[in-house]
Amino acid sequence: MNDLSKIPVTVITGFLGSGKTTLIRHLMTNAGGRRLAVLVNEFGTVGVDGDILKSCAIPDCPEENIVELANGCICCTVADDFIPTIEALMALPTRPDHILIETSGLALPKPLLKAFDWPAIRSKITVDGVIALADAEAVAAGRFAADEHAVDEQRKADESIDHETPLSEVFEDQISCADIILMSKADLAGEDGLAAARKVIEAESPRVVPILSMSEGVIDTNVVLGLNAAAEDDLAARPSHHDGHDDHEHDDFETIVVPMPEIDDVDALVSAIERLANEQHILRVKGYVAVAGKPMRMLVQAVGARVRHQYDRPWGAGARQGHLVVIAEHDHIDTAAIRATLGA
Repeated sequence: MNDLSKIPVTVITGFLGSGKTTLIRHLMTNAGGRRLAVLVNEFGTVGVDGDILKSCAIPDCPEENIVELANGCICCTVADDFIPTIEALMALPTRPDHILIETSGLALPKPLLKAFDWPAIRSKITVDGVIALADAEAVAAGRFAADEHAVDEQRKADESIDHETPLSEVFEDQISCADIILMSKADLAGEDGLAAARKVIEAESPRVVPILSMSEGVIDTNVVLGLNAAAEDDLAARPSHHDGHDDHEHDDFETIVVPMPEIDDVDALVSAIERLANEQHILRVKGYVAVAGKPMRMLVQAVGARVRHQYDRPWGAGARQGHLVVIAEHDHIDTAAIRATLGA
């Protein structure tokens, strides 16, 4: 790539816990000779996803090429955060061949695409493609509507009533903007679940795009990179619930950070997180926890009541201070109750 060519950028979007970070880890280690740079947008002040990616940096994507923007949606802070960060990545001593952007699980991709028309960067980068991840098991279970049949019947009776939840709007906007849709966690969904998820996704997509299944973030890199979509020039084909609005609000969602003491019982923590999902309607929990007698920190990733944990790396010389980021719709955040359930 010569210095006059545009750097391709792949925007990776998807709902909370759909597997975006896992996919990027796979792309980093299977880049096919491309030198990558990564921009991670977190919803919350504690950067868990960026920390995960930095821990697996490699020569083709060194740690200095992984930049994190926390506590803000890049589609809402274009001038202040996104443009300067992109300019910094383009100014790296060794120019990246490709930039990956992981949006937060609550971000709408279309406003971000509009940012690529900013004079400071429009001649230097292009959107190679938008990859939307959808948790196949969750979509098949109808997680984005409390009762899909009831909503459908109400709409038939009165089309003037808006029954869409903020979660469904986020999901639909991400699907509508995509050049490729990856149904993640295919191993958990099974064939029937994948078929059901595909039906939902096809109904929401305004145009025909490839819909592929994926497990553990593994997909052929050449399938998702090198699409040459120039998505910033194709906005009309990517409708959004927020077309015509200058911005969008995240007030429907709230995030808190819970400092965690050292724990003795991992199973008890898992049960507590499951209760948060089932009893307090918590959408997402992620972070690190110190476990007594274990020199390594424990990474916790939960989507609803599905909890995964693993020891990822030593704590090092610093304090063994754990934190869990908790995300839910605004009305479901009760900080005292959440802390009590977690034993914090």
